[in-house]
Amino acid sequence: MTPTILIVDDERDLVSTVQFSLEREGWRTRVAFDGRSALEAAQLDPTPELILLDLMLPDMSGTDICRVLRSRDGTKDVPIIMVTAKDDEIDRVVGFEVGADDYVTKPFSMRELLLRIKAILRRSDKPVPAAPELAFGRLRVDEQGHRVWVDESEVILTALEFRLLSTFLSRRGRVQTRDALLHDVWGHTPGLPTRTVDTHVQRLRKKLGPASDYIETLRGVGYRFRTDNVEMTTAPSP
Repeated sequence: MTPTILIVDDERDLVSTVQFSLEREGWRTRVAFDGRSALEAAQLDPTPELILLDLMLPDMSGTDICRVLRSRDGTKDVPIIMVTAKDDEIDRVVGFEVGADDYVTKPFSMRELLLRIKAILRRSDKPVPAAPELAFGRLRVDEQGHRVWVDESEVILTALEFRLLSTFLSRRGRVQTRDALLHDVWGHTPGLPTRTVDTHVQRLRKKLGPASDYIETLRGVGYRFRTDNVEMTTAPSP
């Protein structure tokens, strides 16, 4: 089925340009110029495969819209790319915190935007293989059920945070460069200028709390999941 992409932005000229480029790639488009219309458009059939969401809209903020979309069963797993002129670190952190999958700042290259969209759509199409629960020290991960616990407390992760943690865990002891993580977790072409990896690792560590030290920072290189002191084992069946 041809993917449907919802474009949410109040800059009509920009919307027309993006819409033309997406349809030239063979995708269907749906357009909303304010927050209320966006929330309604996201519920139409078929559900969009991806949403391009501006942060600054006339009636609602993009972060509020993102929160609502993530709270609804029909749209909680739809990938969201925030497209905005706001480029402060705090804006990116908040965007990822409320559930954005990527963050593109204006003015942007249409070619880069298309690459990011294609990467996310490819990632969404990949089937998730079944896997047993894995335990490492205080951390327990159910990859098939998409659930994580630290000690006995469940930790709620976004889809990207879970994918990032699973990648670290499956490659424990191996150095992961930022470019490698961009390619394998986000599906981006290595070399794209972004602080996405560092921001997500920071948020993931905060959520993991006492298990955050399992992810080590190697200055000037990247990250590595520890192997010392504890061993990863298949968790016993309940």
